[in-house]
Amino acid sequence: MKVIIIDDEPLARSIVKEFLQQYPDMEVVQECNDGFEGVKAIQEHQPDLVILDIQMPKINGFEMLELIENPPAVIFATAFEEYAIRAFEAHAVDYLLKPFSKERFDKAIQKWRQTEQTQQAAHTRALLESPELKEAHQHRIVLKDNGRIRIIPTHDIQYLEAADDYVKIHTAAGSFLKNKTMQYFEQQMDPSMFIRIHRSYIVNAQLISRIDPYEKDNYLAILSIGLRLPVSKSGYTRLRAALGI
Repeated sequence: MKVIIIDDEPLARSIVKEFLQQYPDMEVVQECNDGFEGVKAIQEHQPDLVILDIQMPKINGFEMLELIENPPAVIFATAFEEYAIRAFEAHAVDYLLKPFSKERFDKAIQKWRQTEQTQQAAHTRALLESPELKEAHQHRIVLKDNGRIRIIPTHDIQYLEAADDYVKIHTAAGSFLKNKTMQYFEQQMDPSMFIRIHRSYIVNAQLISRIDPYEKDNYLAILSIGLRLPVSKSGYTRLRAALGI
């Protein structure tokens, strides 16, 4: 079985490799120093298991997994992040709290062996969609754009638009697709800055210049960038509350 270790600390990677030596049916096919290397390695090797650090430079472990269409089975490694640990336990995804012993590592491996692959994938996907995953509202979005990894600060986002199974993220530099739901972004983004004005739109409130009536119980949000977006009845209620009007 193929294993990939992704951790920016060489010592942490060497400890995991040492612990894996007692498992002759498991082969470490690649070690990665960051999430960018990890994405490429997972696509190339299609591993059975990834042992993944959370806090890494460039992009963290969660952001890395969001870039992979079908995330593999994952055992997370973390030095803190109590809120993340609560999310792991809620979604039956195993984790190792650094520094961890060989006994705790073996327990995680046994749990992975005893869980069906389809269940592991479902647990990982559910974790990534979990609203309790992040303690604070996210300040950036990481996505793949024509094979390249792009990091978009949330303050650069003008509005989000539903696009079938994706969400289209509109910025001054262009539009980009992310394989998430509108509900996910509504839960994850700062509600004082990004408001769900319609089932198909979340808008950066700082860009709203005025709100005009439009047909019965509906409105139009007029943005300073020259766009007019529909506002539903419930969206208008959220807008008034957020803007204090």
